[in-house]
Amino acid sequence: MPKTAVISDAHSTADVRARILETASMLFYRHGVRAVGVDLVVEKAGVAKTSLYRHFGTKDDLVAAFLEREDEDFWGTWDRVADRHRDDAMAELGAHLQWIGERVGRTNYRGCPQINVAAEFPEIDHPARKVAAAHKRQMRLRLKAIAERLGVARPDELAGQLAVLINGAFVSSQLFEPGESTPLLRRAAQALIEASRYI
Repeated sequence: MPKTAVISDAHSTADVRARILETASMLFYRHGVRAVGVDLVVEKAGVAKTSLYRHFGTKDDLVAAFLEREDEDFWGTWDRVADRHRDDAMAELGAHLQWIGERVGRTNYRGCPQINVAAEFPEIDHPARKVAAAHKRQMRLRLKAIAERLGVARPDELAGQLAVLINGAFVSSQLFEPGESTPLLRRAAQALIEASRYI
């Protein structure tokens, strides 16, 4: 077989997988995981069901891939923001709260994908639940690193408080007035930081 044909087949296979994952991600986020069956995914993606199962052994594997994709997007944004504020922890935290506030303020925002999926799958050993739990642990670790750079008395406690604040914003987006989410997050974080300096 000519080399170009092999490359073409590899690209085609990657394209099919990407199309399935893109379609499933949109449907899962918009409608919820349990409400979306594989039949709907293959119909909207325009692929055969055998193609879906070739790339994702089970629906659970597809859900986990969806969350891993969301995870990469979230931490990619986080890292780009963090890189601009390596020498100023307060500025870094403020910048994170800025983009997170903007995210939860979008009209099409349906909440944190990890929290949404964890709520749908109470089984601790479910593959998607494991991805969601790892995401939340990573957030607390990153917030603790910022808290340590801020020099507060109890960085782990402040990290926990900030994690509750951010995750609370993720599940409360429908309660925010237009333009309110970012200033509310930043003021609440500032109050937590000030209080933590005197504990």
